[in-house]
Formats: sequence, C-alpha cells, structure tokens
Amino acid sequence: MPKPFASSADLSAKTQTLEILADGVYALTAEGDPNVGAIEGEDFVVCFDATATPAAARDWLMVLRAHTDKPIRHLVLSHYHAVRTLGASAFGTRSIIAHDRTRDLIAERGRQDWESEFGRMPRLFKDPASIPGLTRPTATFSDSVTIALGGDRGELVLRYCGRGHTEGDIVAWLPRHRILFAGDLVETQAALYTGDAFHRDWAGATLDRVASFGADTLVGGRGAVAHGREAVRAAIAQTRDFLDTMLREVRDVRKRGGTLREAFTAVHAALEPSYGGWPIFEHCLPFDVSRLWDELDGVERPRVWTAERDRQVWAELQG
Repeated sequence: MPKPFASSADLSAKTQTLEILADGVYALTAEGDPNVGAIEGEDFVVCFDATATPAAARDWLMVLRAHTDKPIRHLVLSHYHAVRTLGASAFGTRSIIAHDRTRDLIAERGRQDWESEFGRMPRLFKDPASIPGLTRPTATFSDSVTIALGGDRGELVLRYCGRGHTEGDIVAWLPRHRILFAGDLVETQAALYTGDAFHRDWAGATLDRVASFGADTLVGGRGAVAHGREAVRAAIAQTRDFLDTMLREVRDVRKRGGTLREAFTAVHAALEPSYGGWPIFEHCLPFDVSRLWDELDGVERPRVWTAERDRQVWAELQG
C-alpha cells in the first residue's frame, strides 16, 4: 500500500510543553512539531519564529501571556519556511528580523513554499484563512546583530553560522545563560528536512560554528530541549550523523552509476534503524535525497519546491 503523502495523514493533535529555561527565557515544544521560543528583555519580549498561521501563533501567545505581559518588540525568523514565518501578523510588532538571504528567499520562492508546506503538513496550518500574505522581514543582516535586553538581562546575539538547512538560517544566543536557539540547524530526536539544504556546508563548517558556542542548553527546530553540555553535543552529533550518512550513501550510489531511486533506497536503509521512529522521517526523506542528488550533480542552489513537484518526487521515491 502506498504511504500517505508527506504528513497529510498526520492529523492528531500534539501535546505542547512550555519550558522555562531561565528567568524570562521560554521554549514551546510539541512532540516533534516546530519549536518556538521567547526571551524577555527588561520591558519587552523577543519572539523566535512565528508558527504557520496567525491563529496558531495566537495559541502560542496565550501560553506566553500567562508568564509575561510585556509587549513584543521584535520577532526573529530563523529562516524562510512557511511554518516558521506565516503567523507573524499575530505578534503585533513592526520589527521582524531575519538574515539577508531569508528576505531574498521569501521574495523569490515564498509563495511556492507556502503552497508546498500547506500540502505537506496541513495540520500545522490552523485556520489558513487567517494568513494575510507572505511575511516580509523589516530588518535584515549578513553576519550578526546584538539586541540589548536591558537591566541585568544581558544581550541576545543573532548570528549567521553559514549555509545549512537553508541559505539563510540564523541562531539566537544568550551568552548570560549559555542558551542557544538553533532553529532547524539542529534537531533533537527528530528527522532532518534537507530539501533546501547545503549538505556539505551544513555537516562541516556550519555545525562546527554552532558547536563553538559551547551552549549548556539548546533548543532545536524540532524535538525536546537539550539540557546540559552532553545532551547539546549529542544533538549536534546526531544532526551531523544524519547528514554524513546521507552524503556517504548517495555518493556511493552515484559512484557506481546508480539511480536516484536506488540512492533513496540506500539512504532509507542506512538511516531507518536509528532514525526511522522519529517525527517526519518518512515525510522528509524523498525531498532530502532529491535535493542531495541535485547538489552532488552540481545544482548549486536548491530548486524551488512546488505542490506539483512535491507530488512527483513523492510518487517516484515513496510511491
């Protein structure tokens, strides 16, 4: 029997868990759904990622408002994907911060990505009619930017670590607490989506830069919060292993003159024993292998995913 397309059959609600990581530092996780976070300044709040719709964002803000009524001054977008950006209008702020490349990617392919992700993950798009349109950053940067939090709260550093999950992923670092919001550059017991990735950069220098923070706590894009240096190292190591395994298997298939379908089968067999039970593993893998095949074939920038292309790749590899 063919597997249901992507996450289209995953319609059951996930339990959300709010963790208070330090005074005024929050992470909301949900059993492998995209994580979000918030950091209190002395008299304002910075939110990290926006969820897929304003309706979903309002649910998250209702949880947050049980702990702080400070106004939201900044919304930070870790990257351009629809499930991270389209809920932005609910936050009521004019300051939406992202990397330069995230701004460009939204302009270049944001509409197609919206349609693609809605088809792949319909459950995340609570009340899709509440989305007013594409989210466009109001401030961008190329390397890093620092937000002074005021009082004795220290600062929040937004930094670009290199190409990885997309061309424009950024992390948010709280030096005072040694807490890192890593976005989808790191996953904690959740499969990687690499359909818009730069696998070799990500597995090498980009993850090296993420590791160099020496975080005591890490909030990945999906999965549980990693508490303690050992757990942080393990989360980064499992992310790197997923990428390295994909690279090894696809290279081997290409070296012997194999096909994309054979590469998918080889990657699935290599990853499934360790990662097959993790959220969105089956969903991600066809798109992951398709992008890596292109990358090793010399396609420098990821091809645009459309709802039609999604279905074609799924039918070819998971059908």
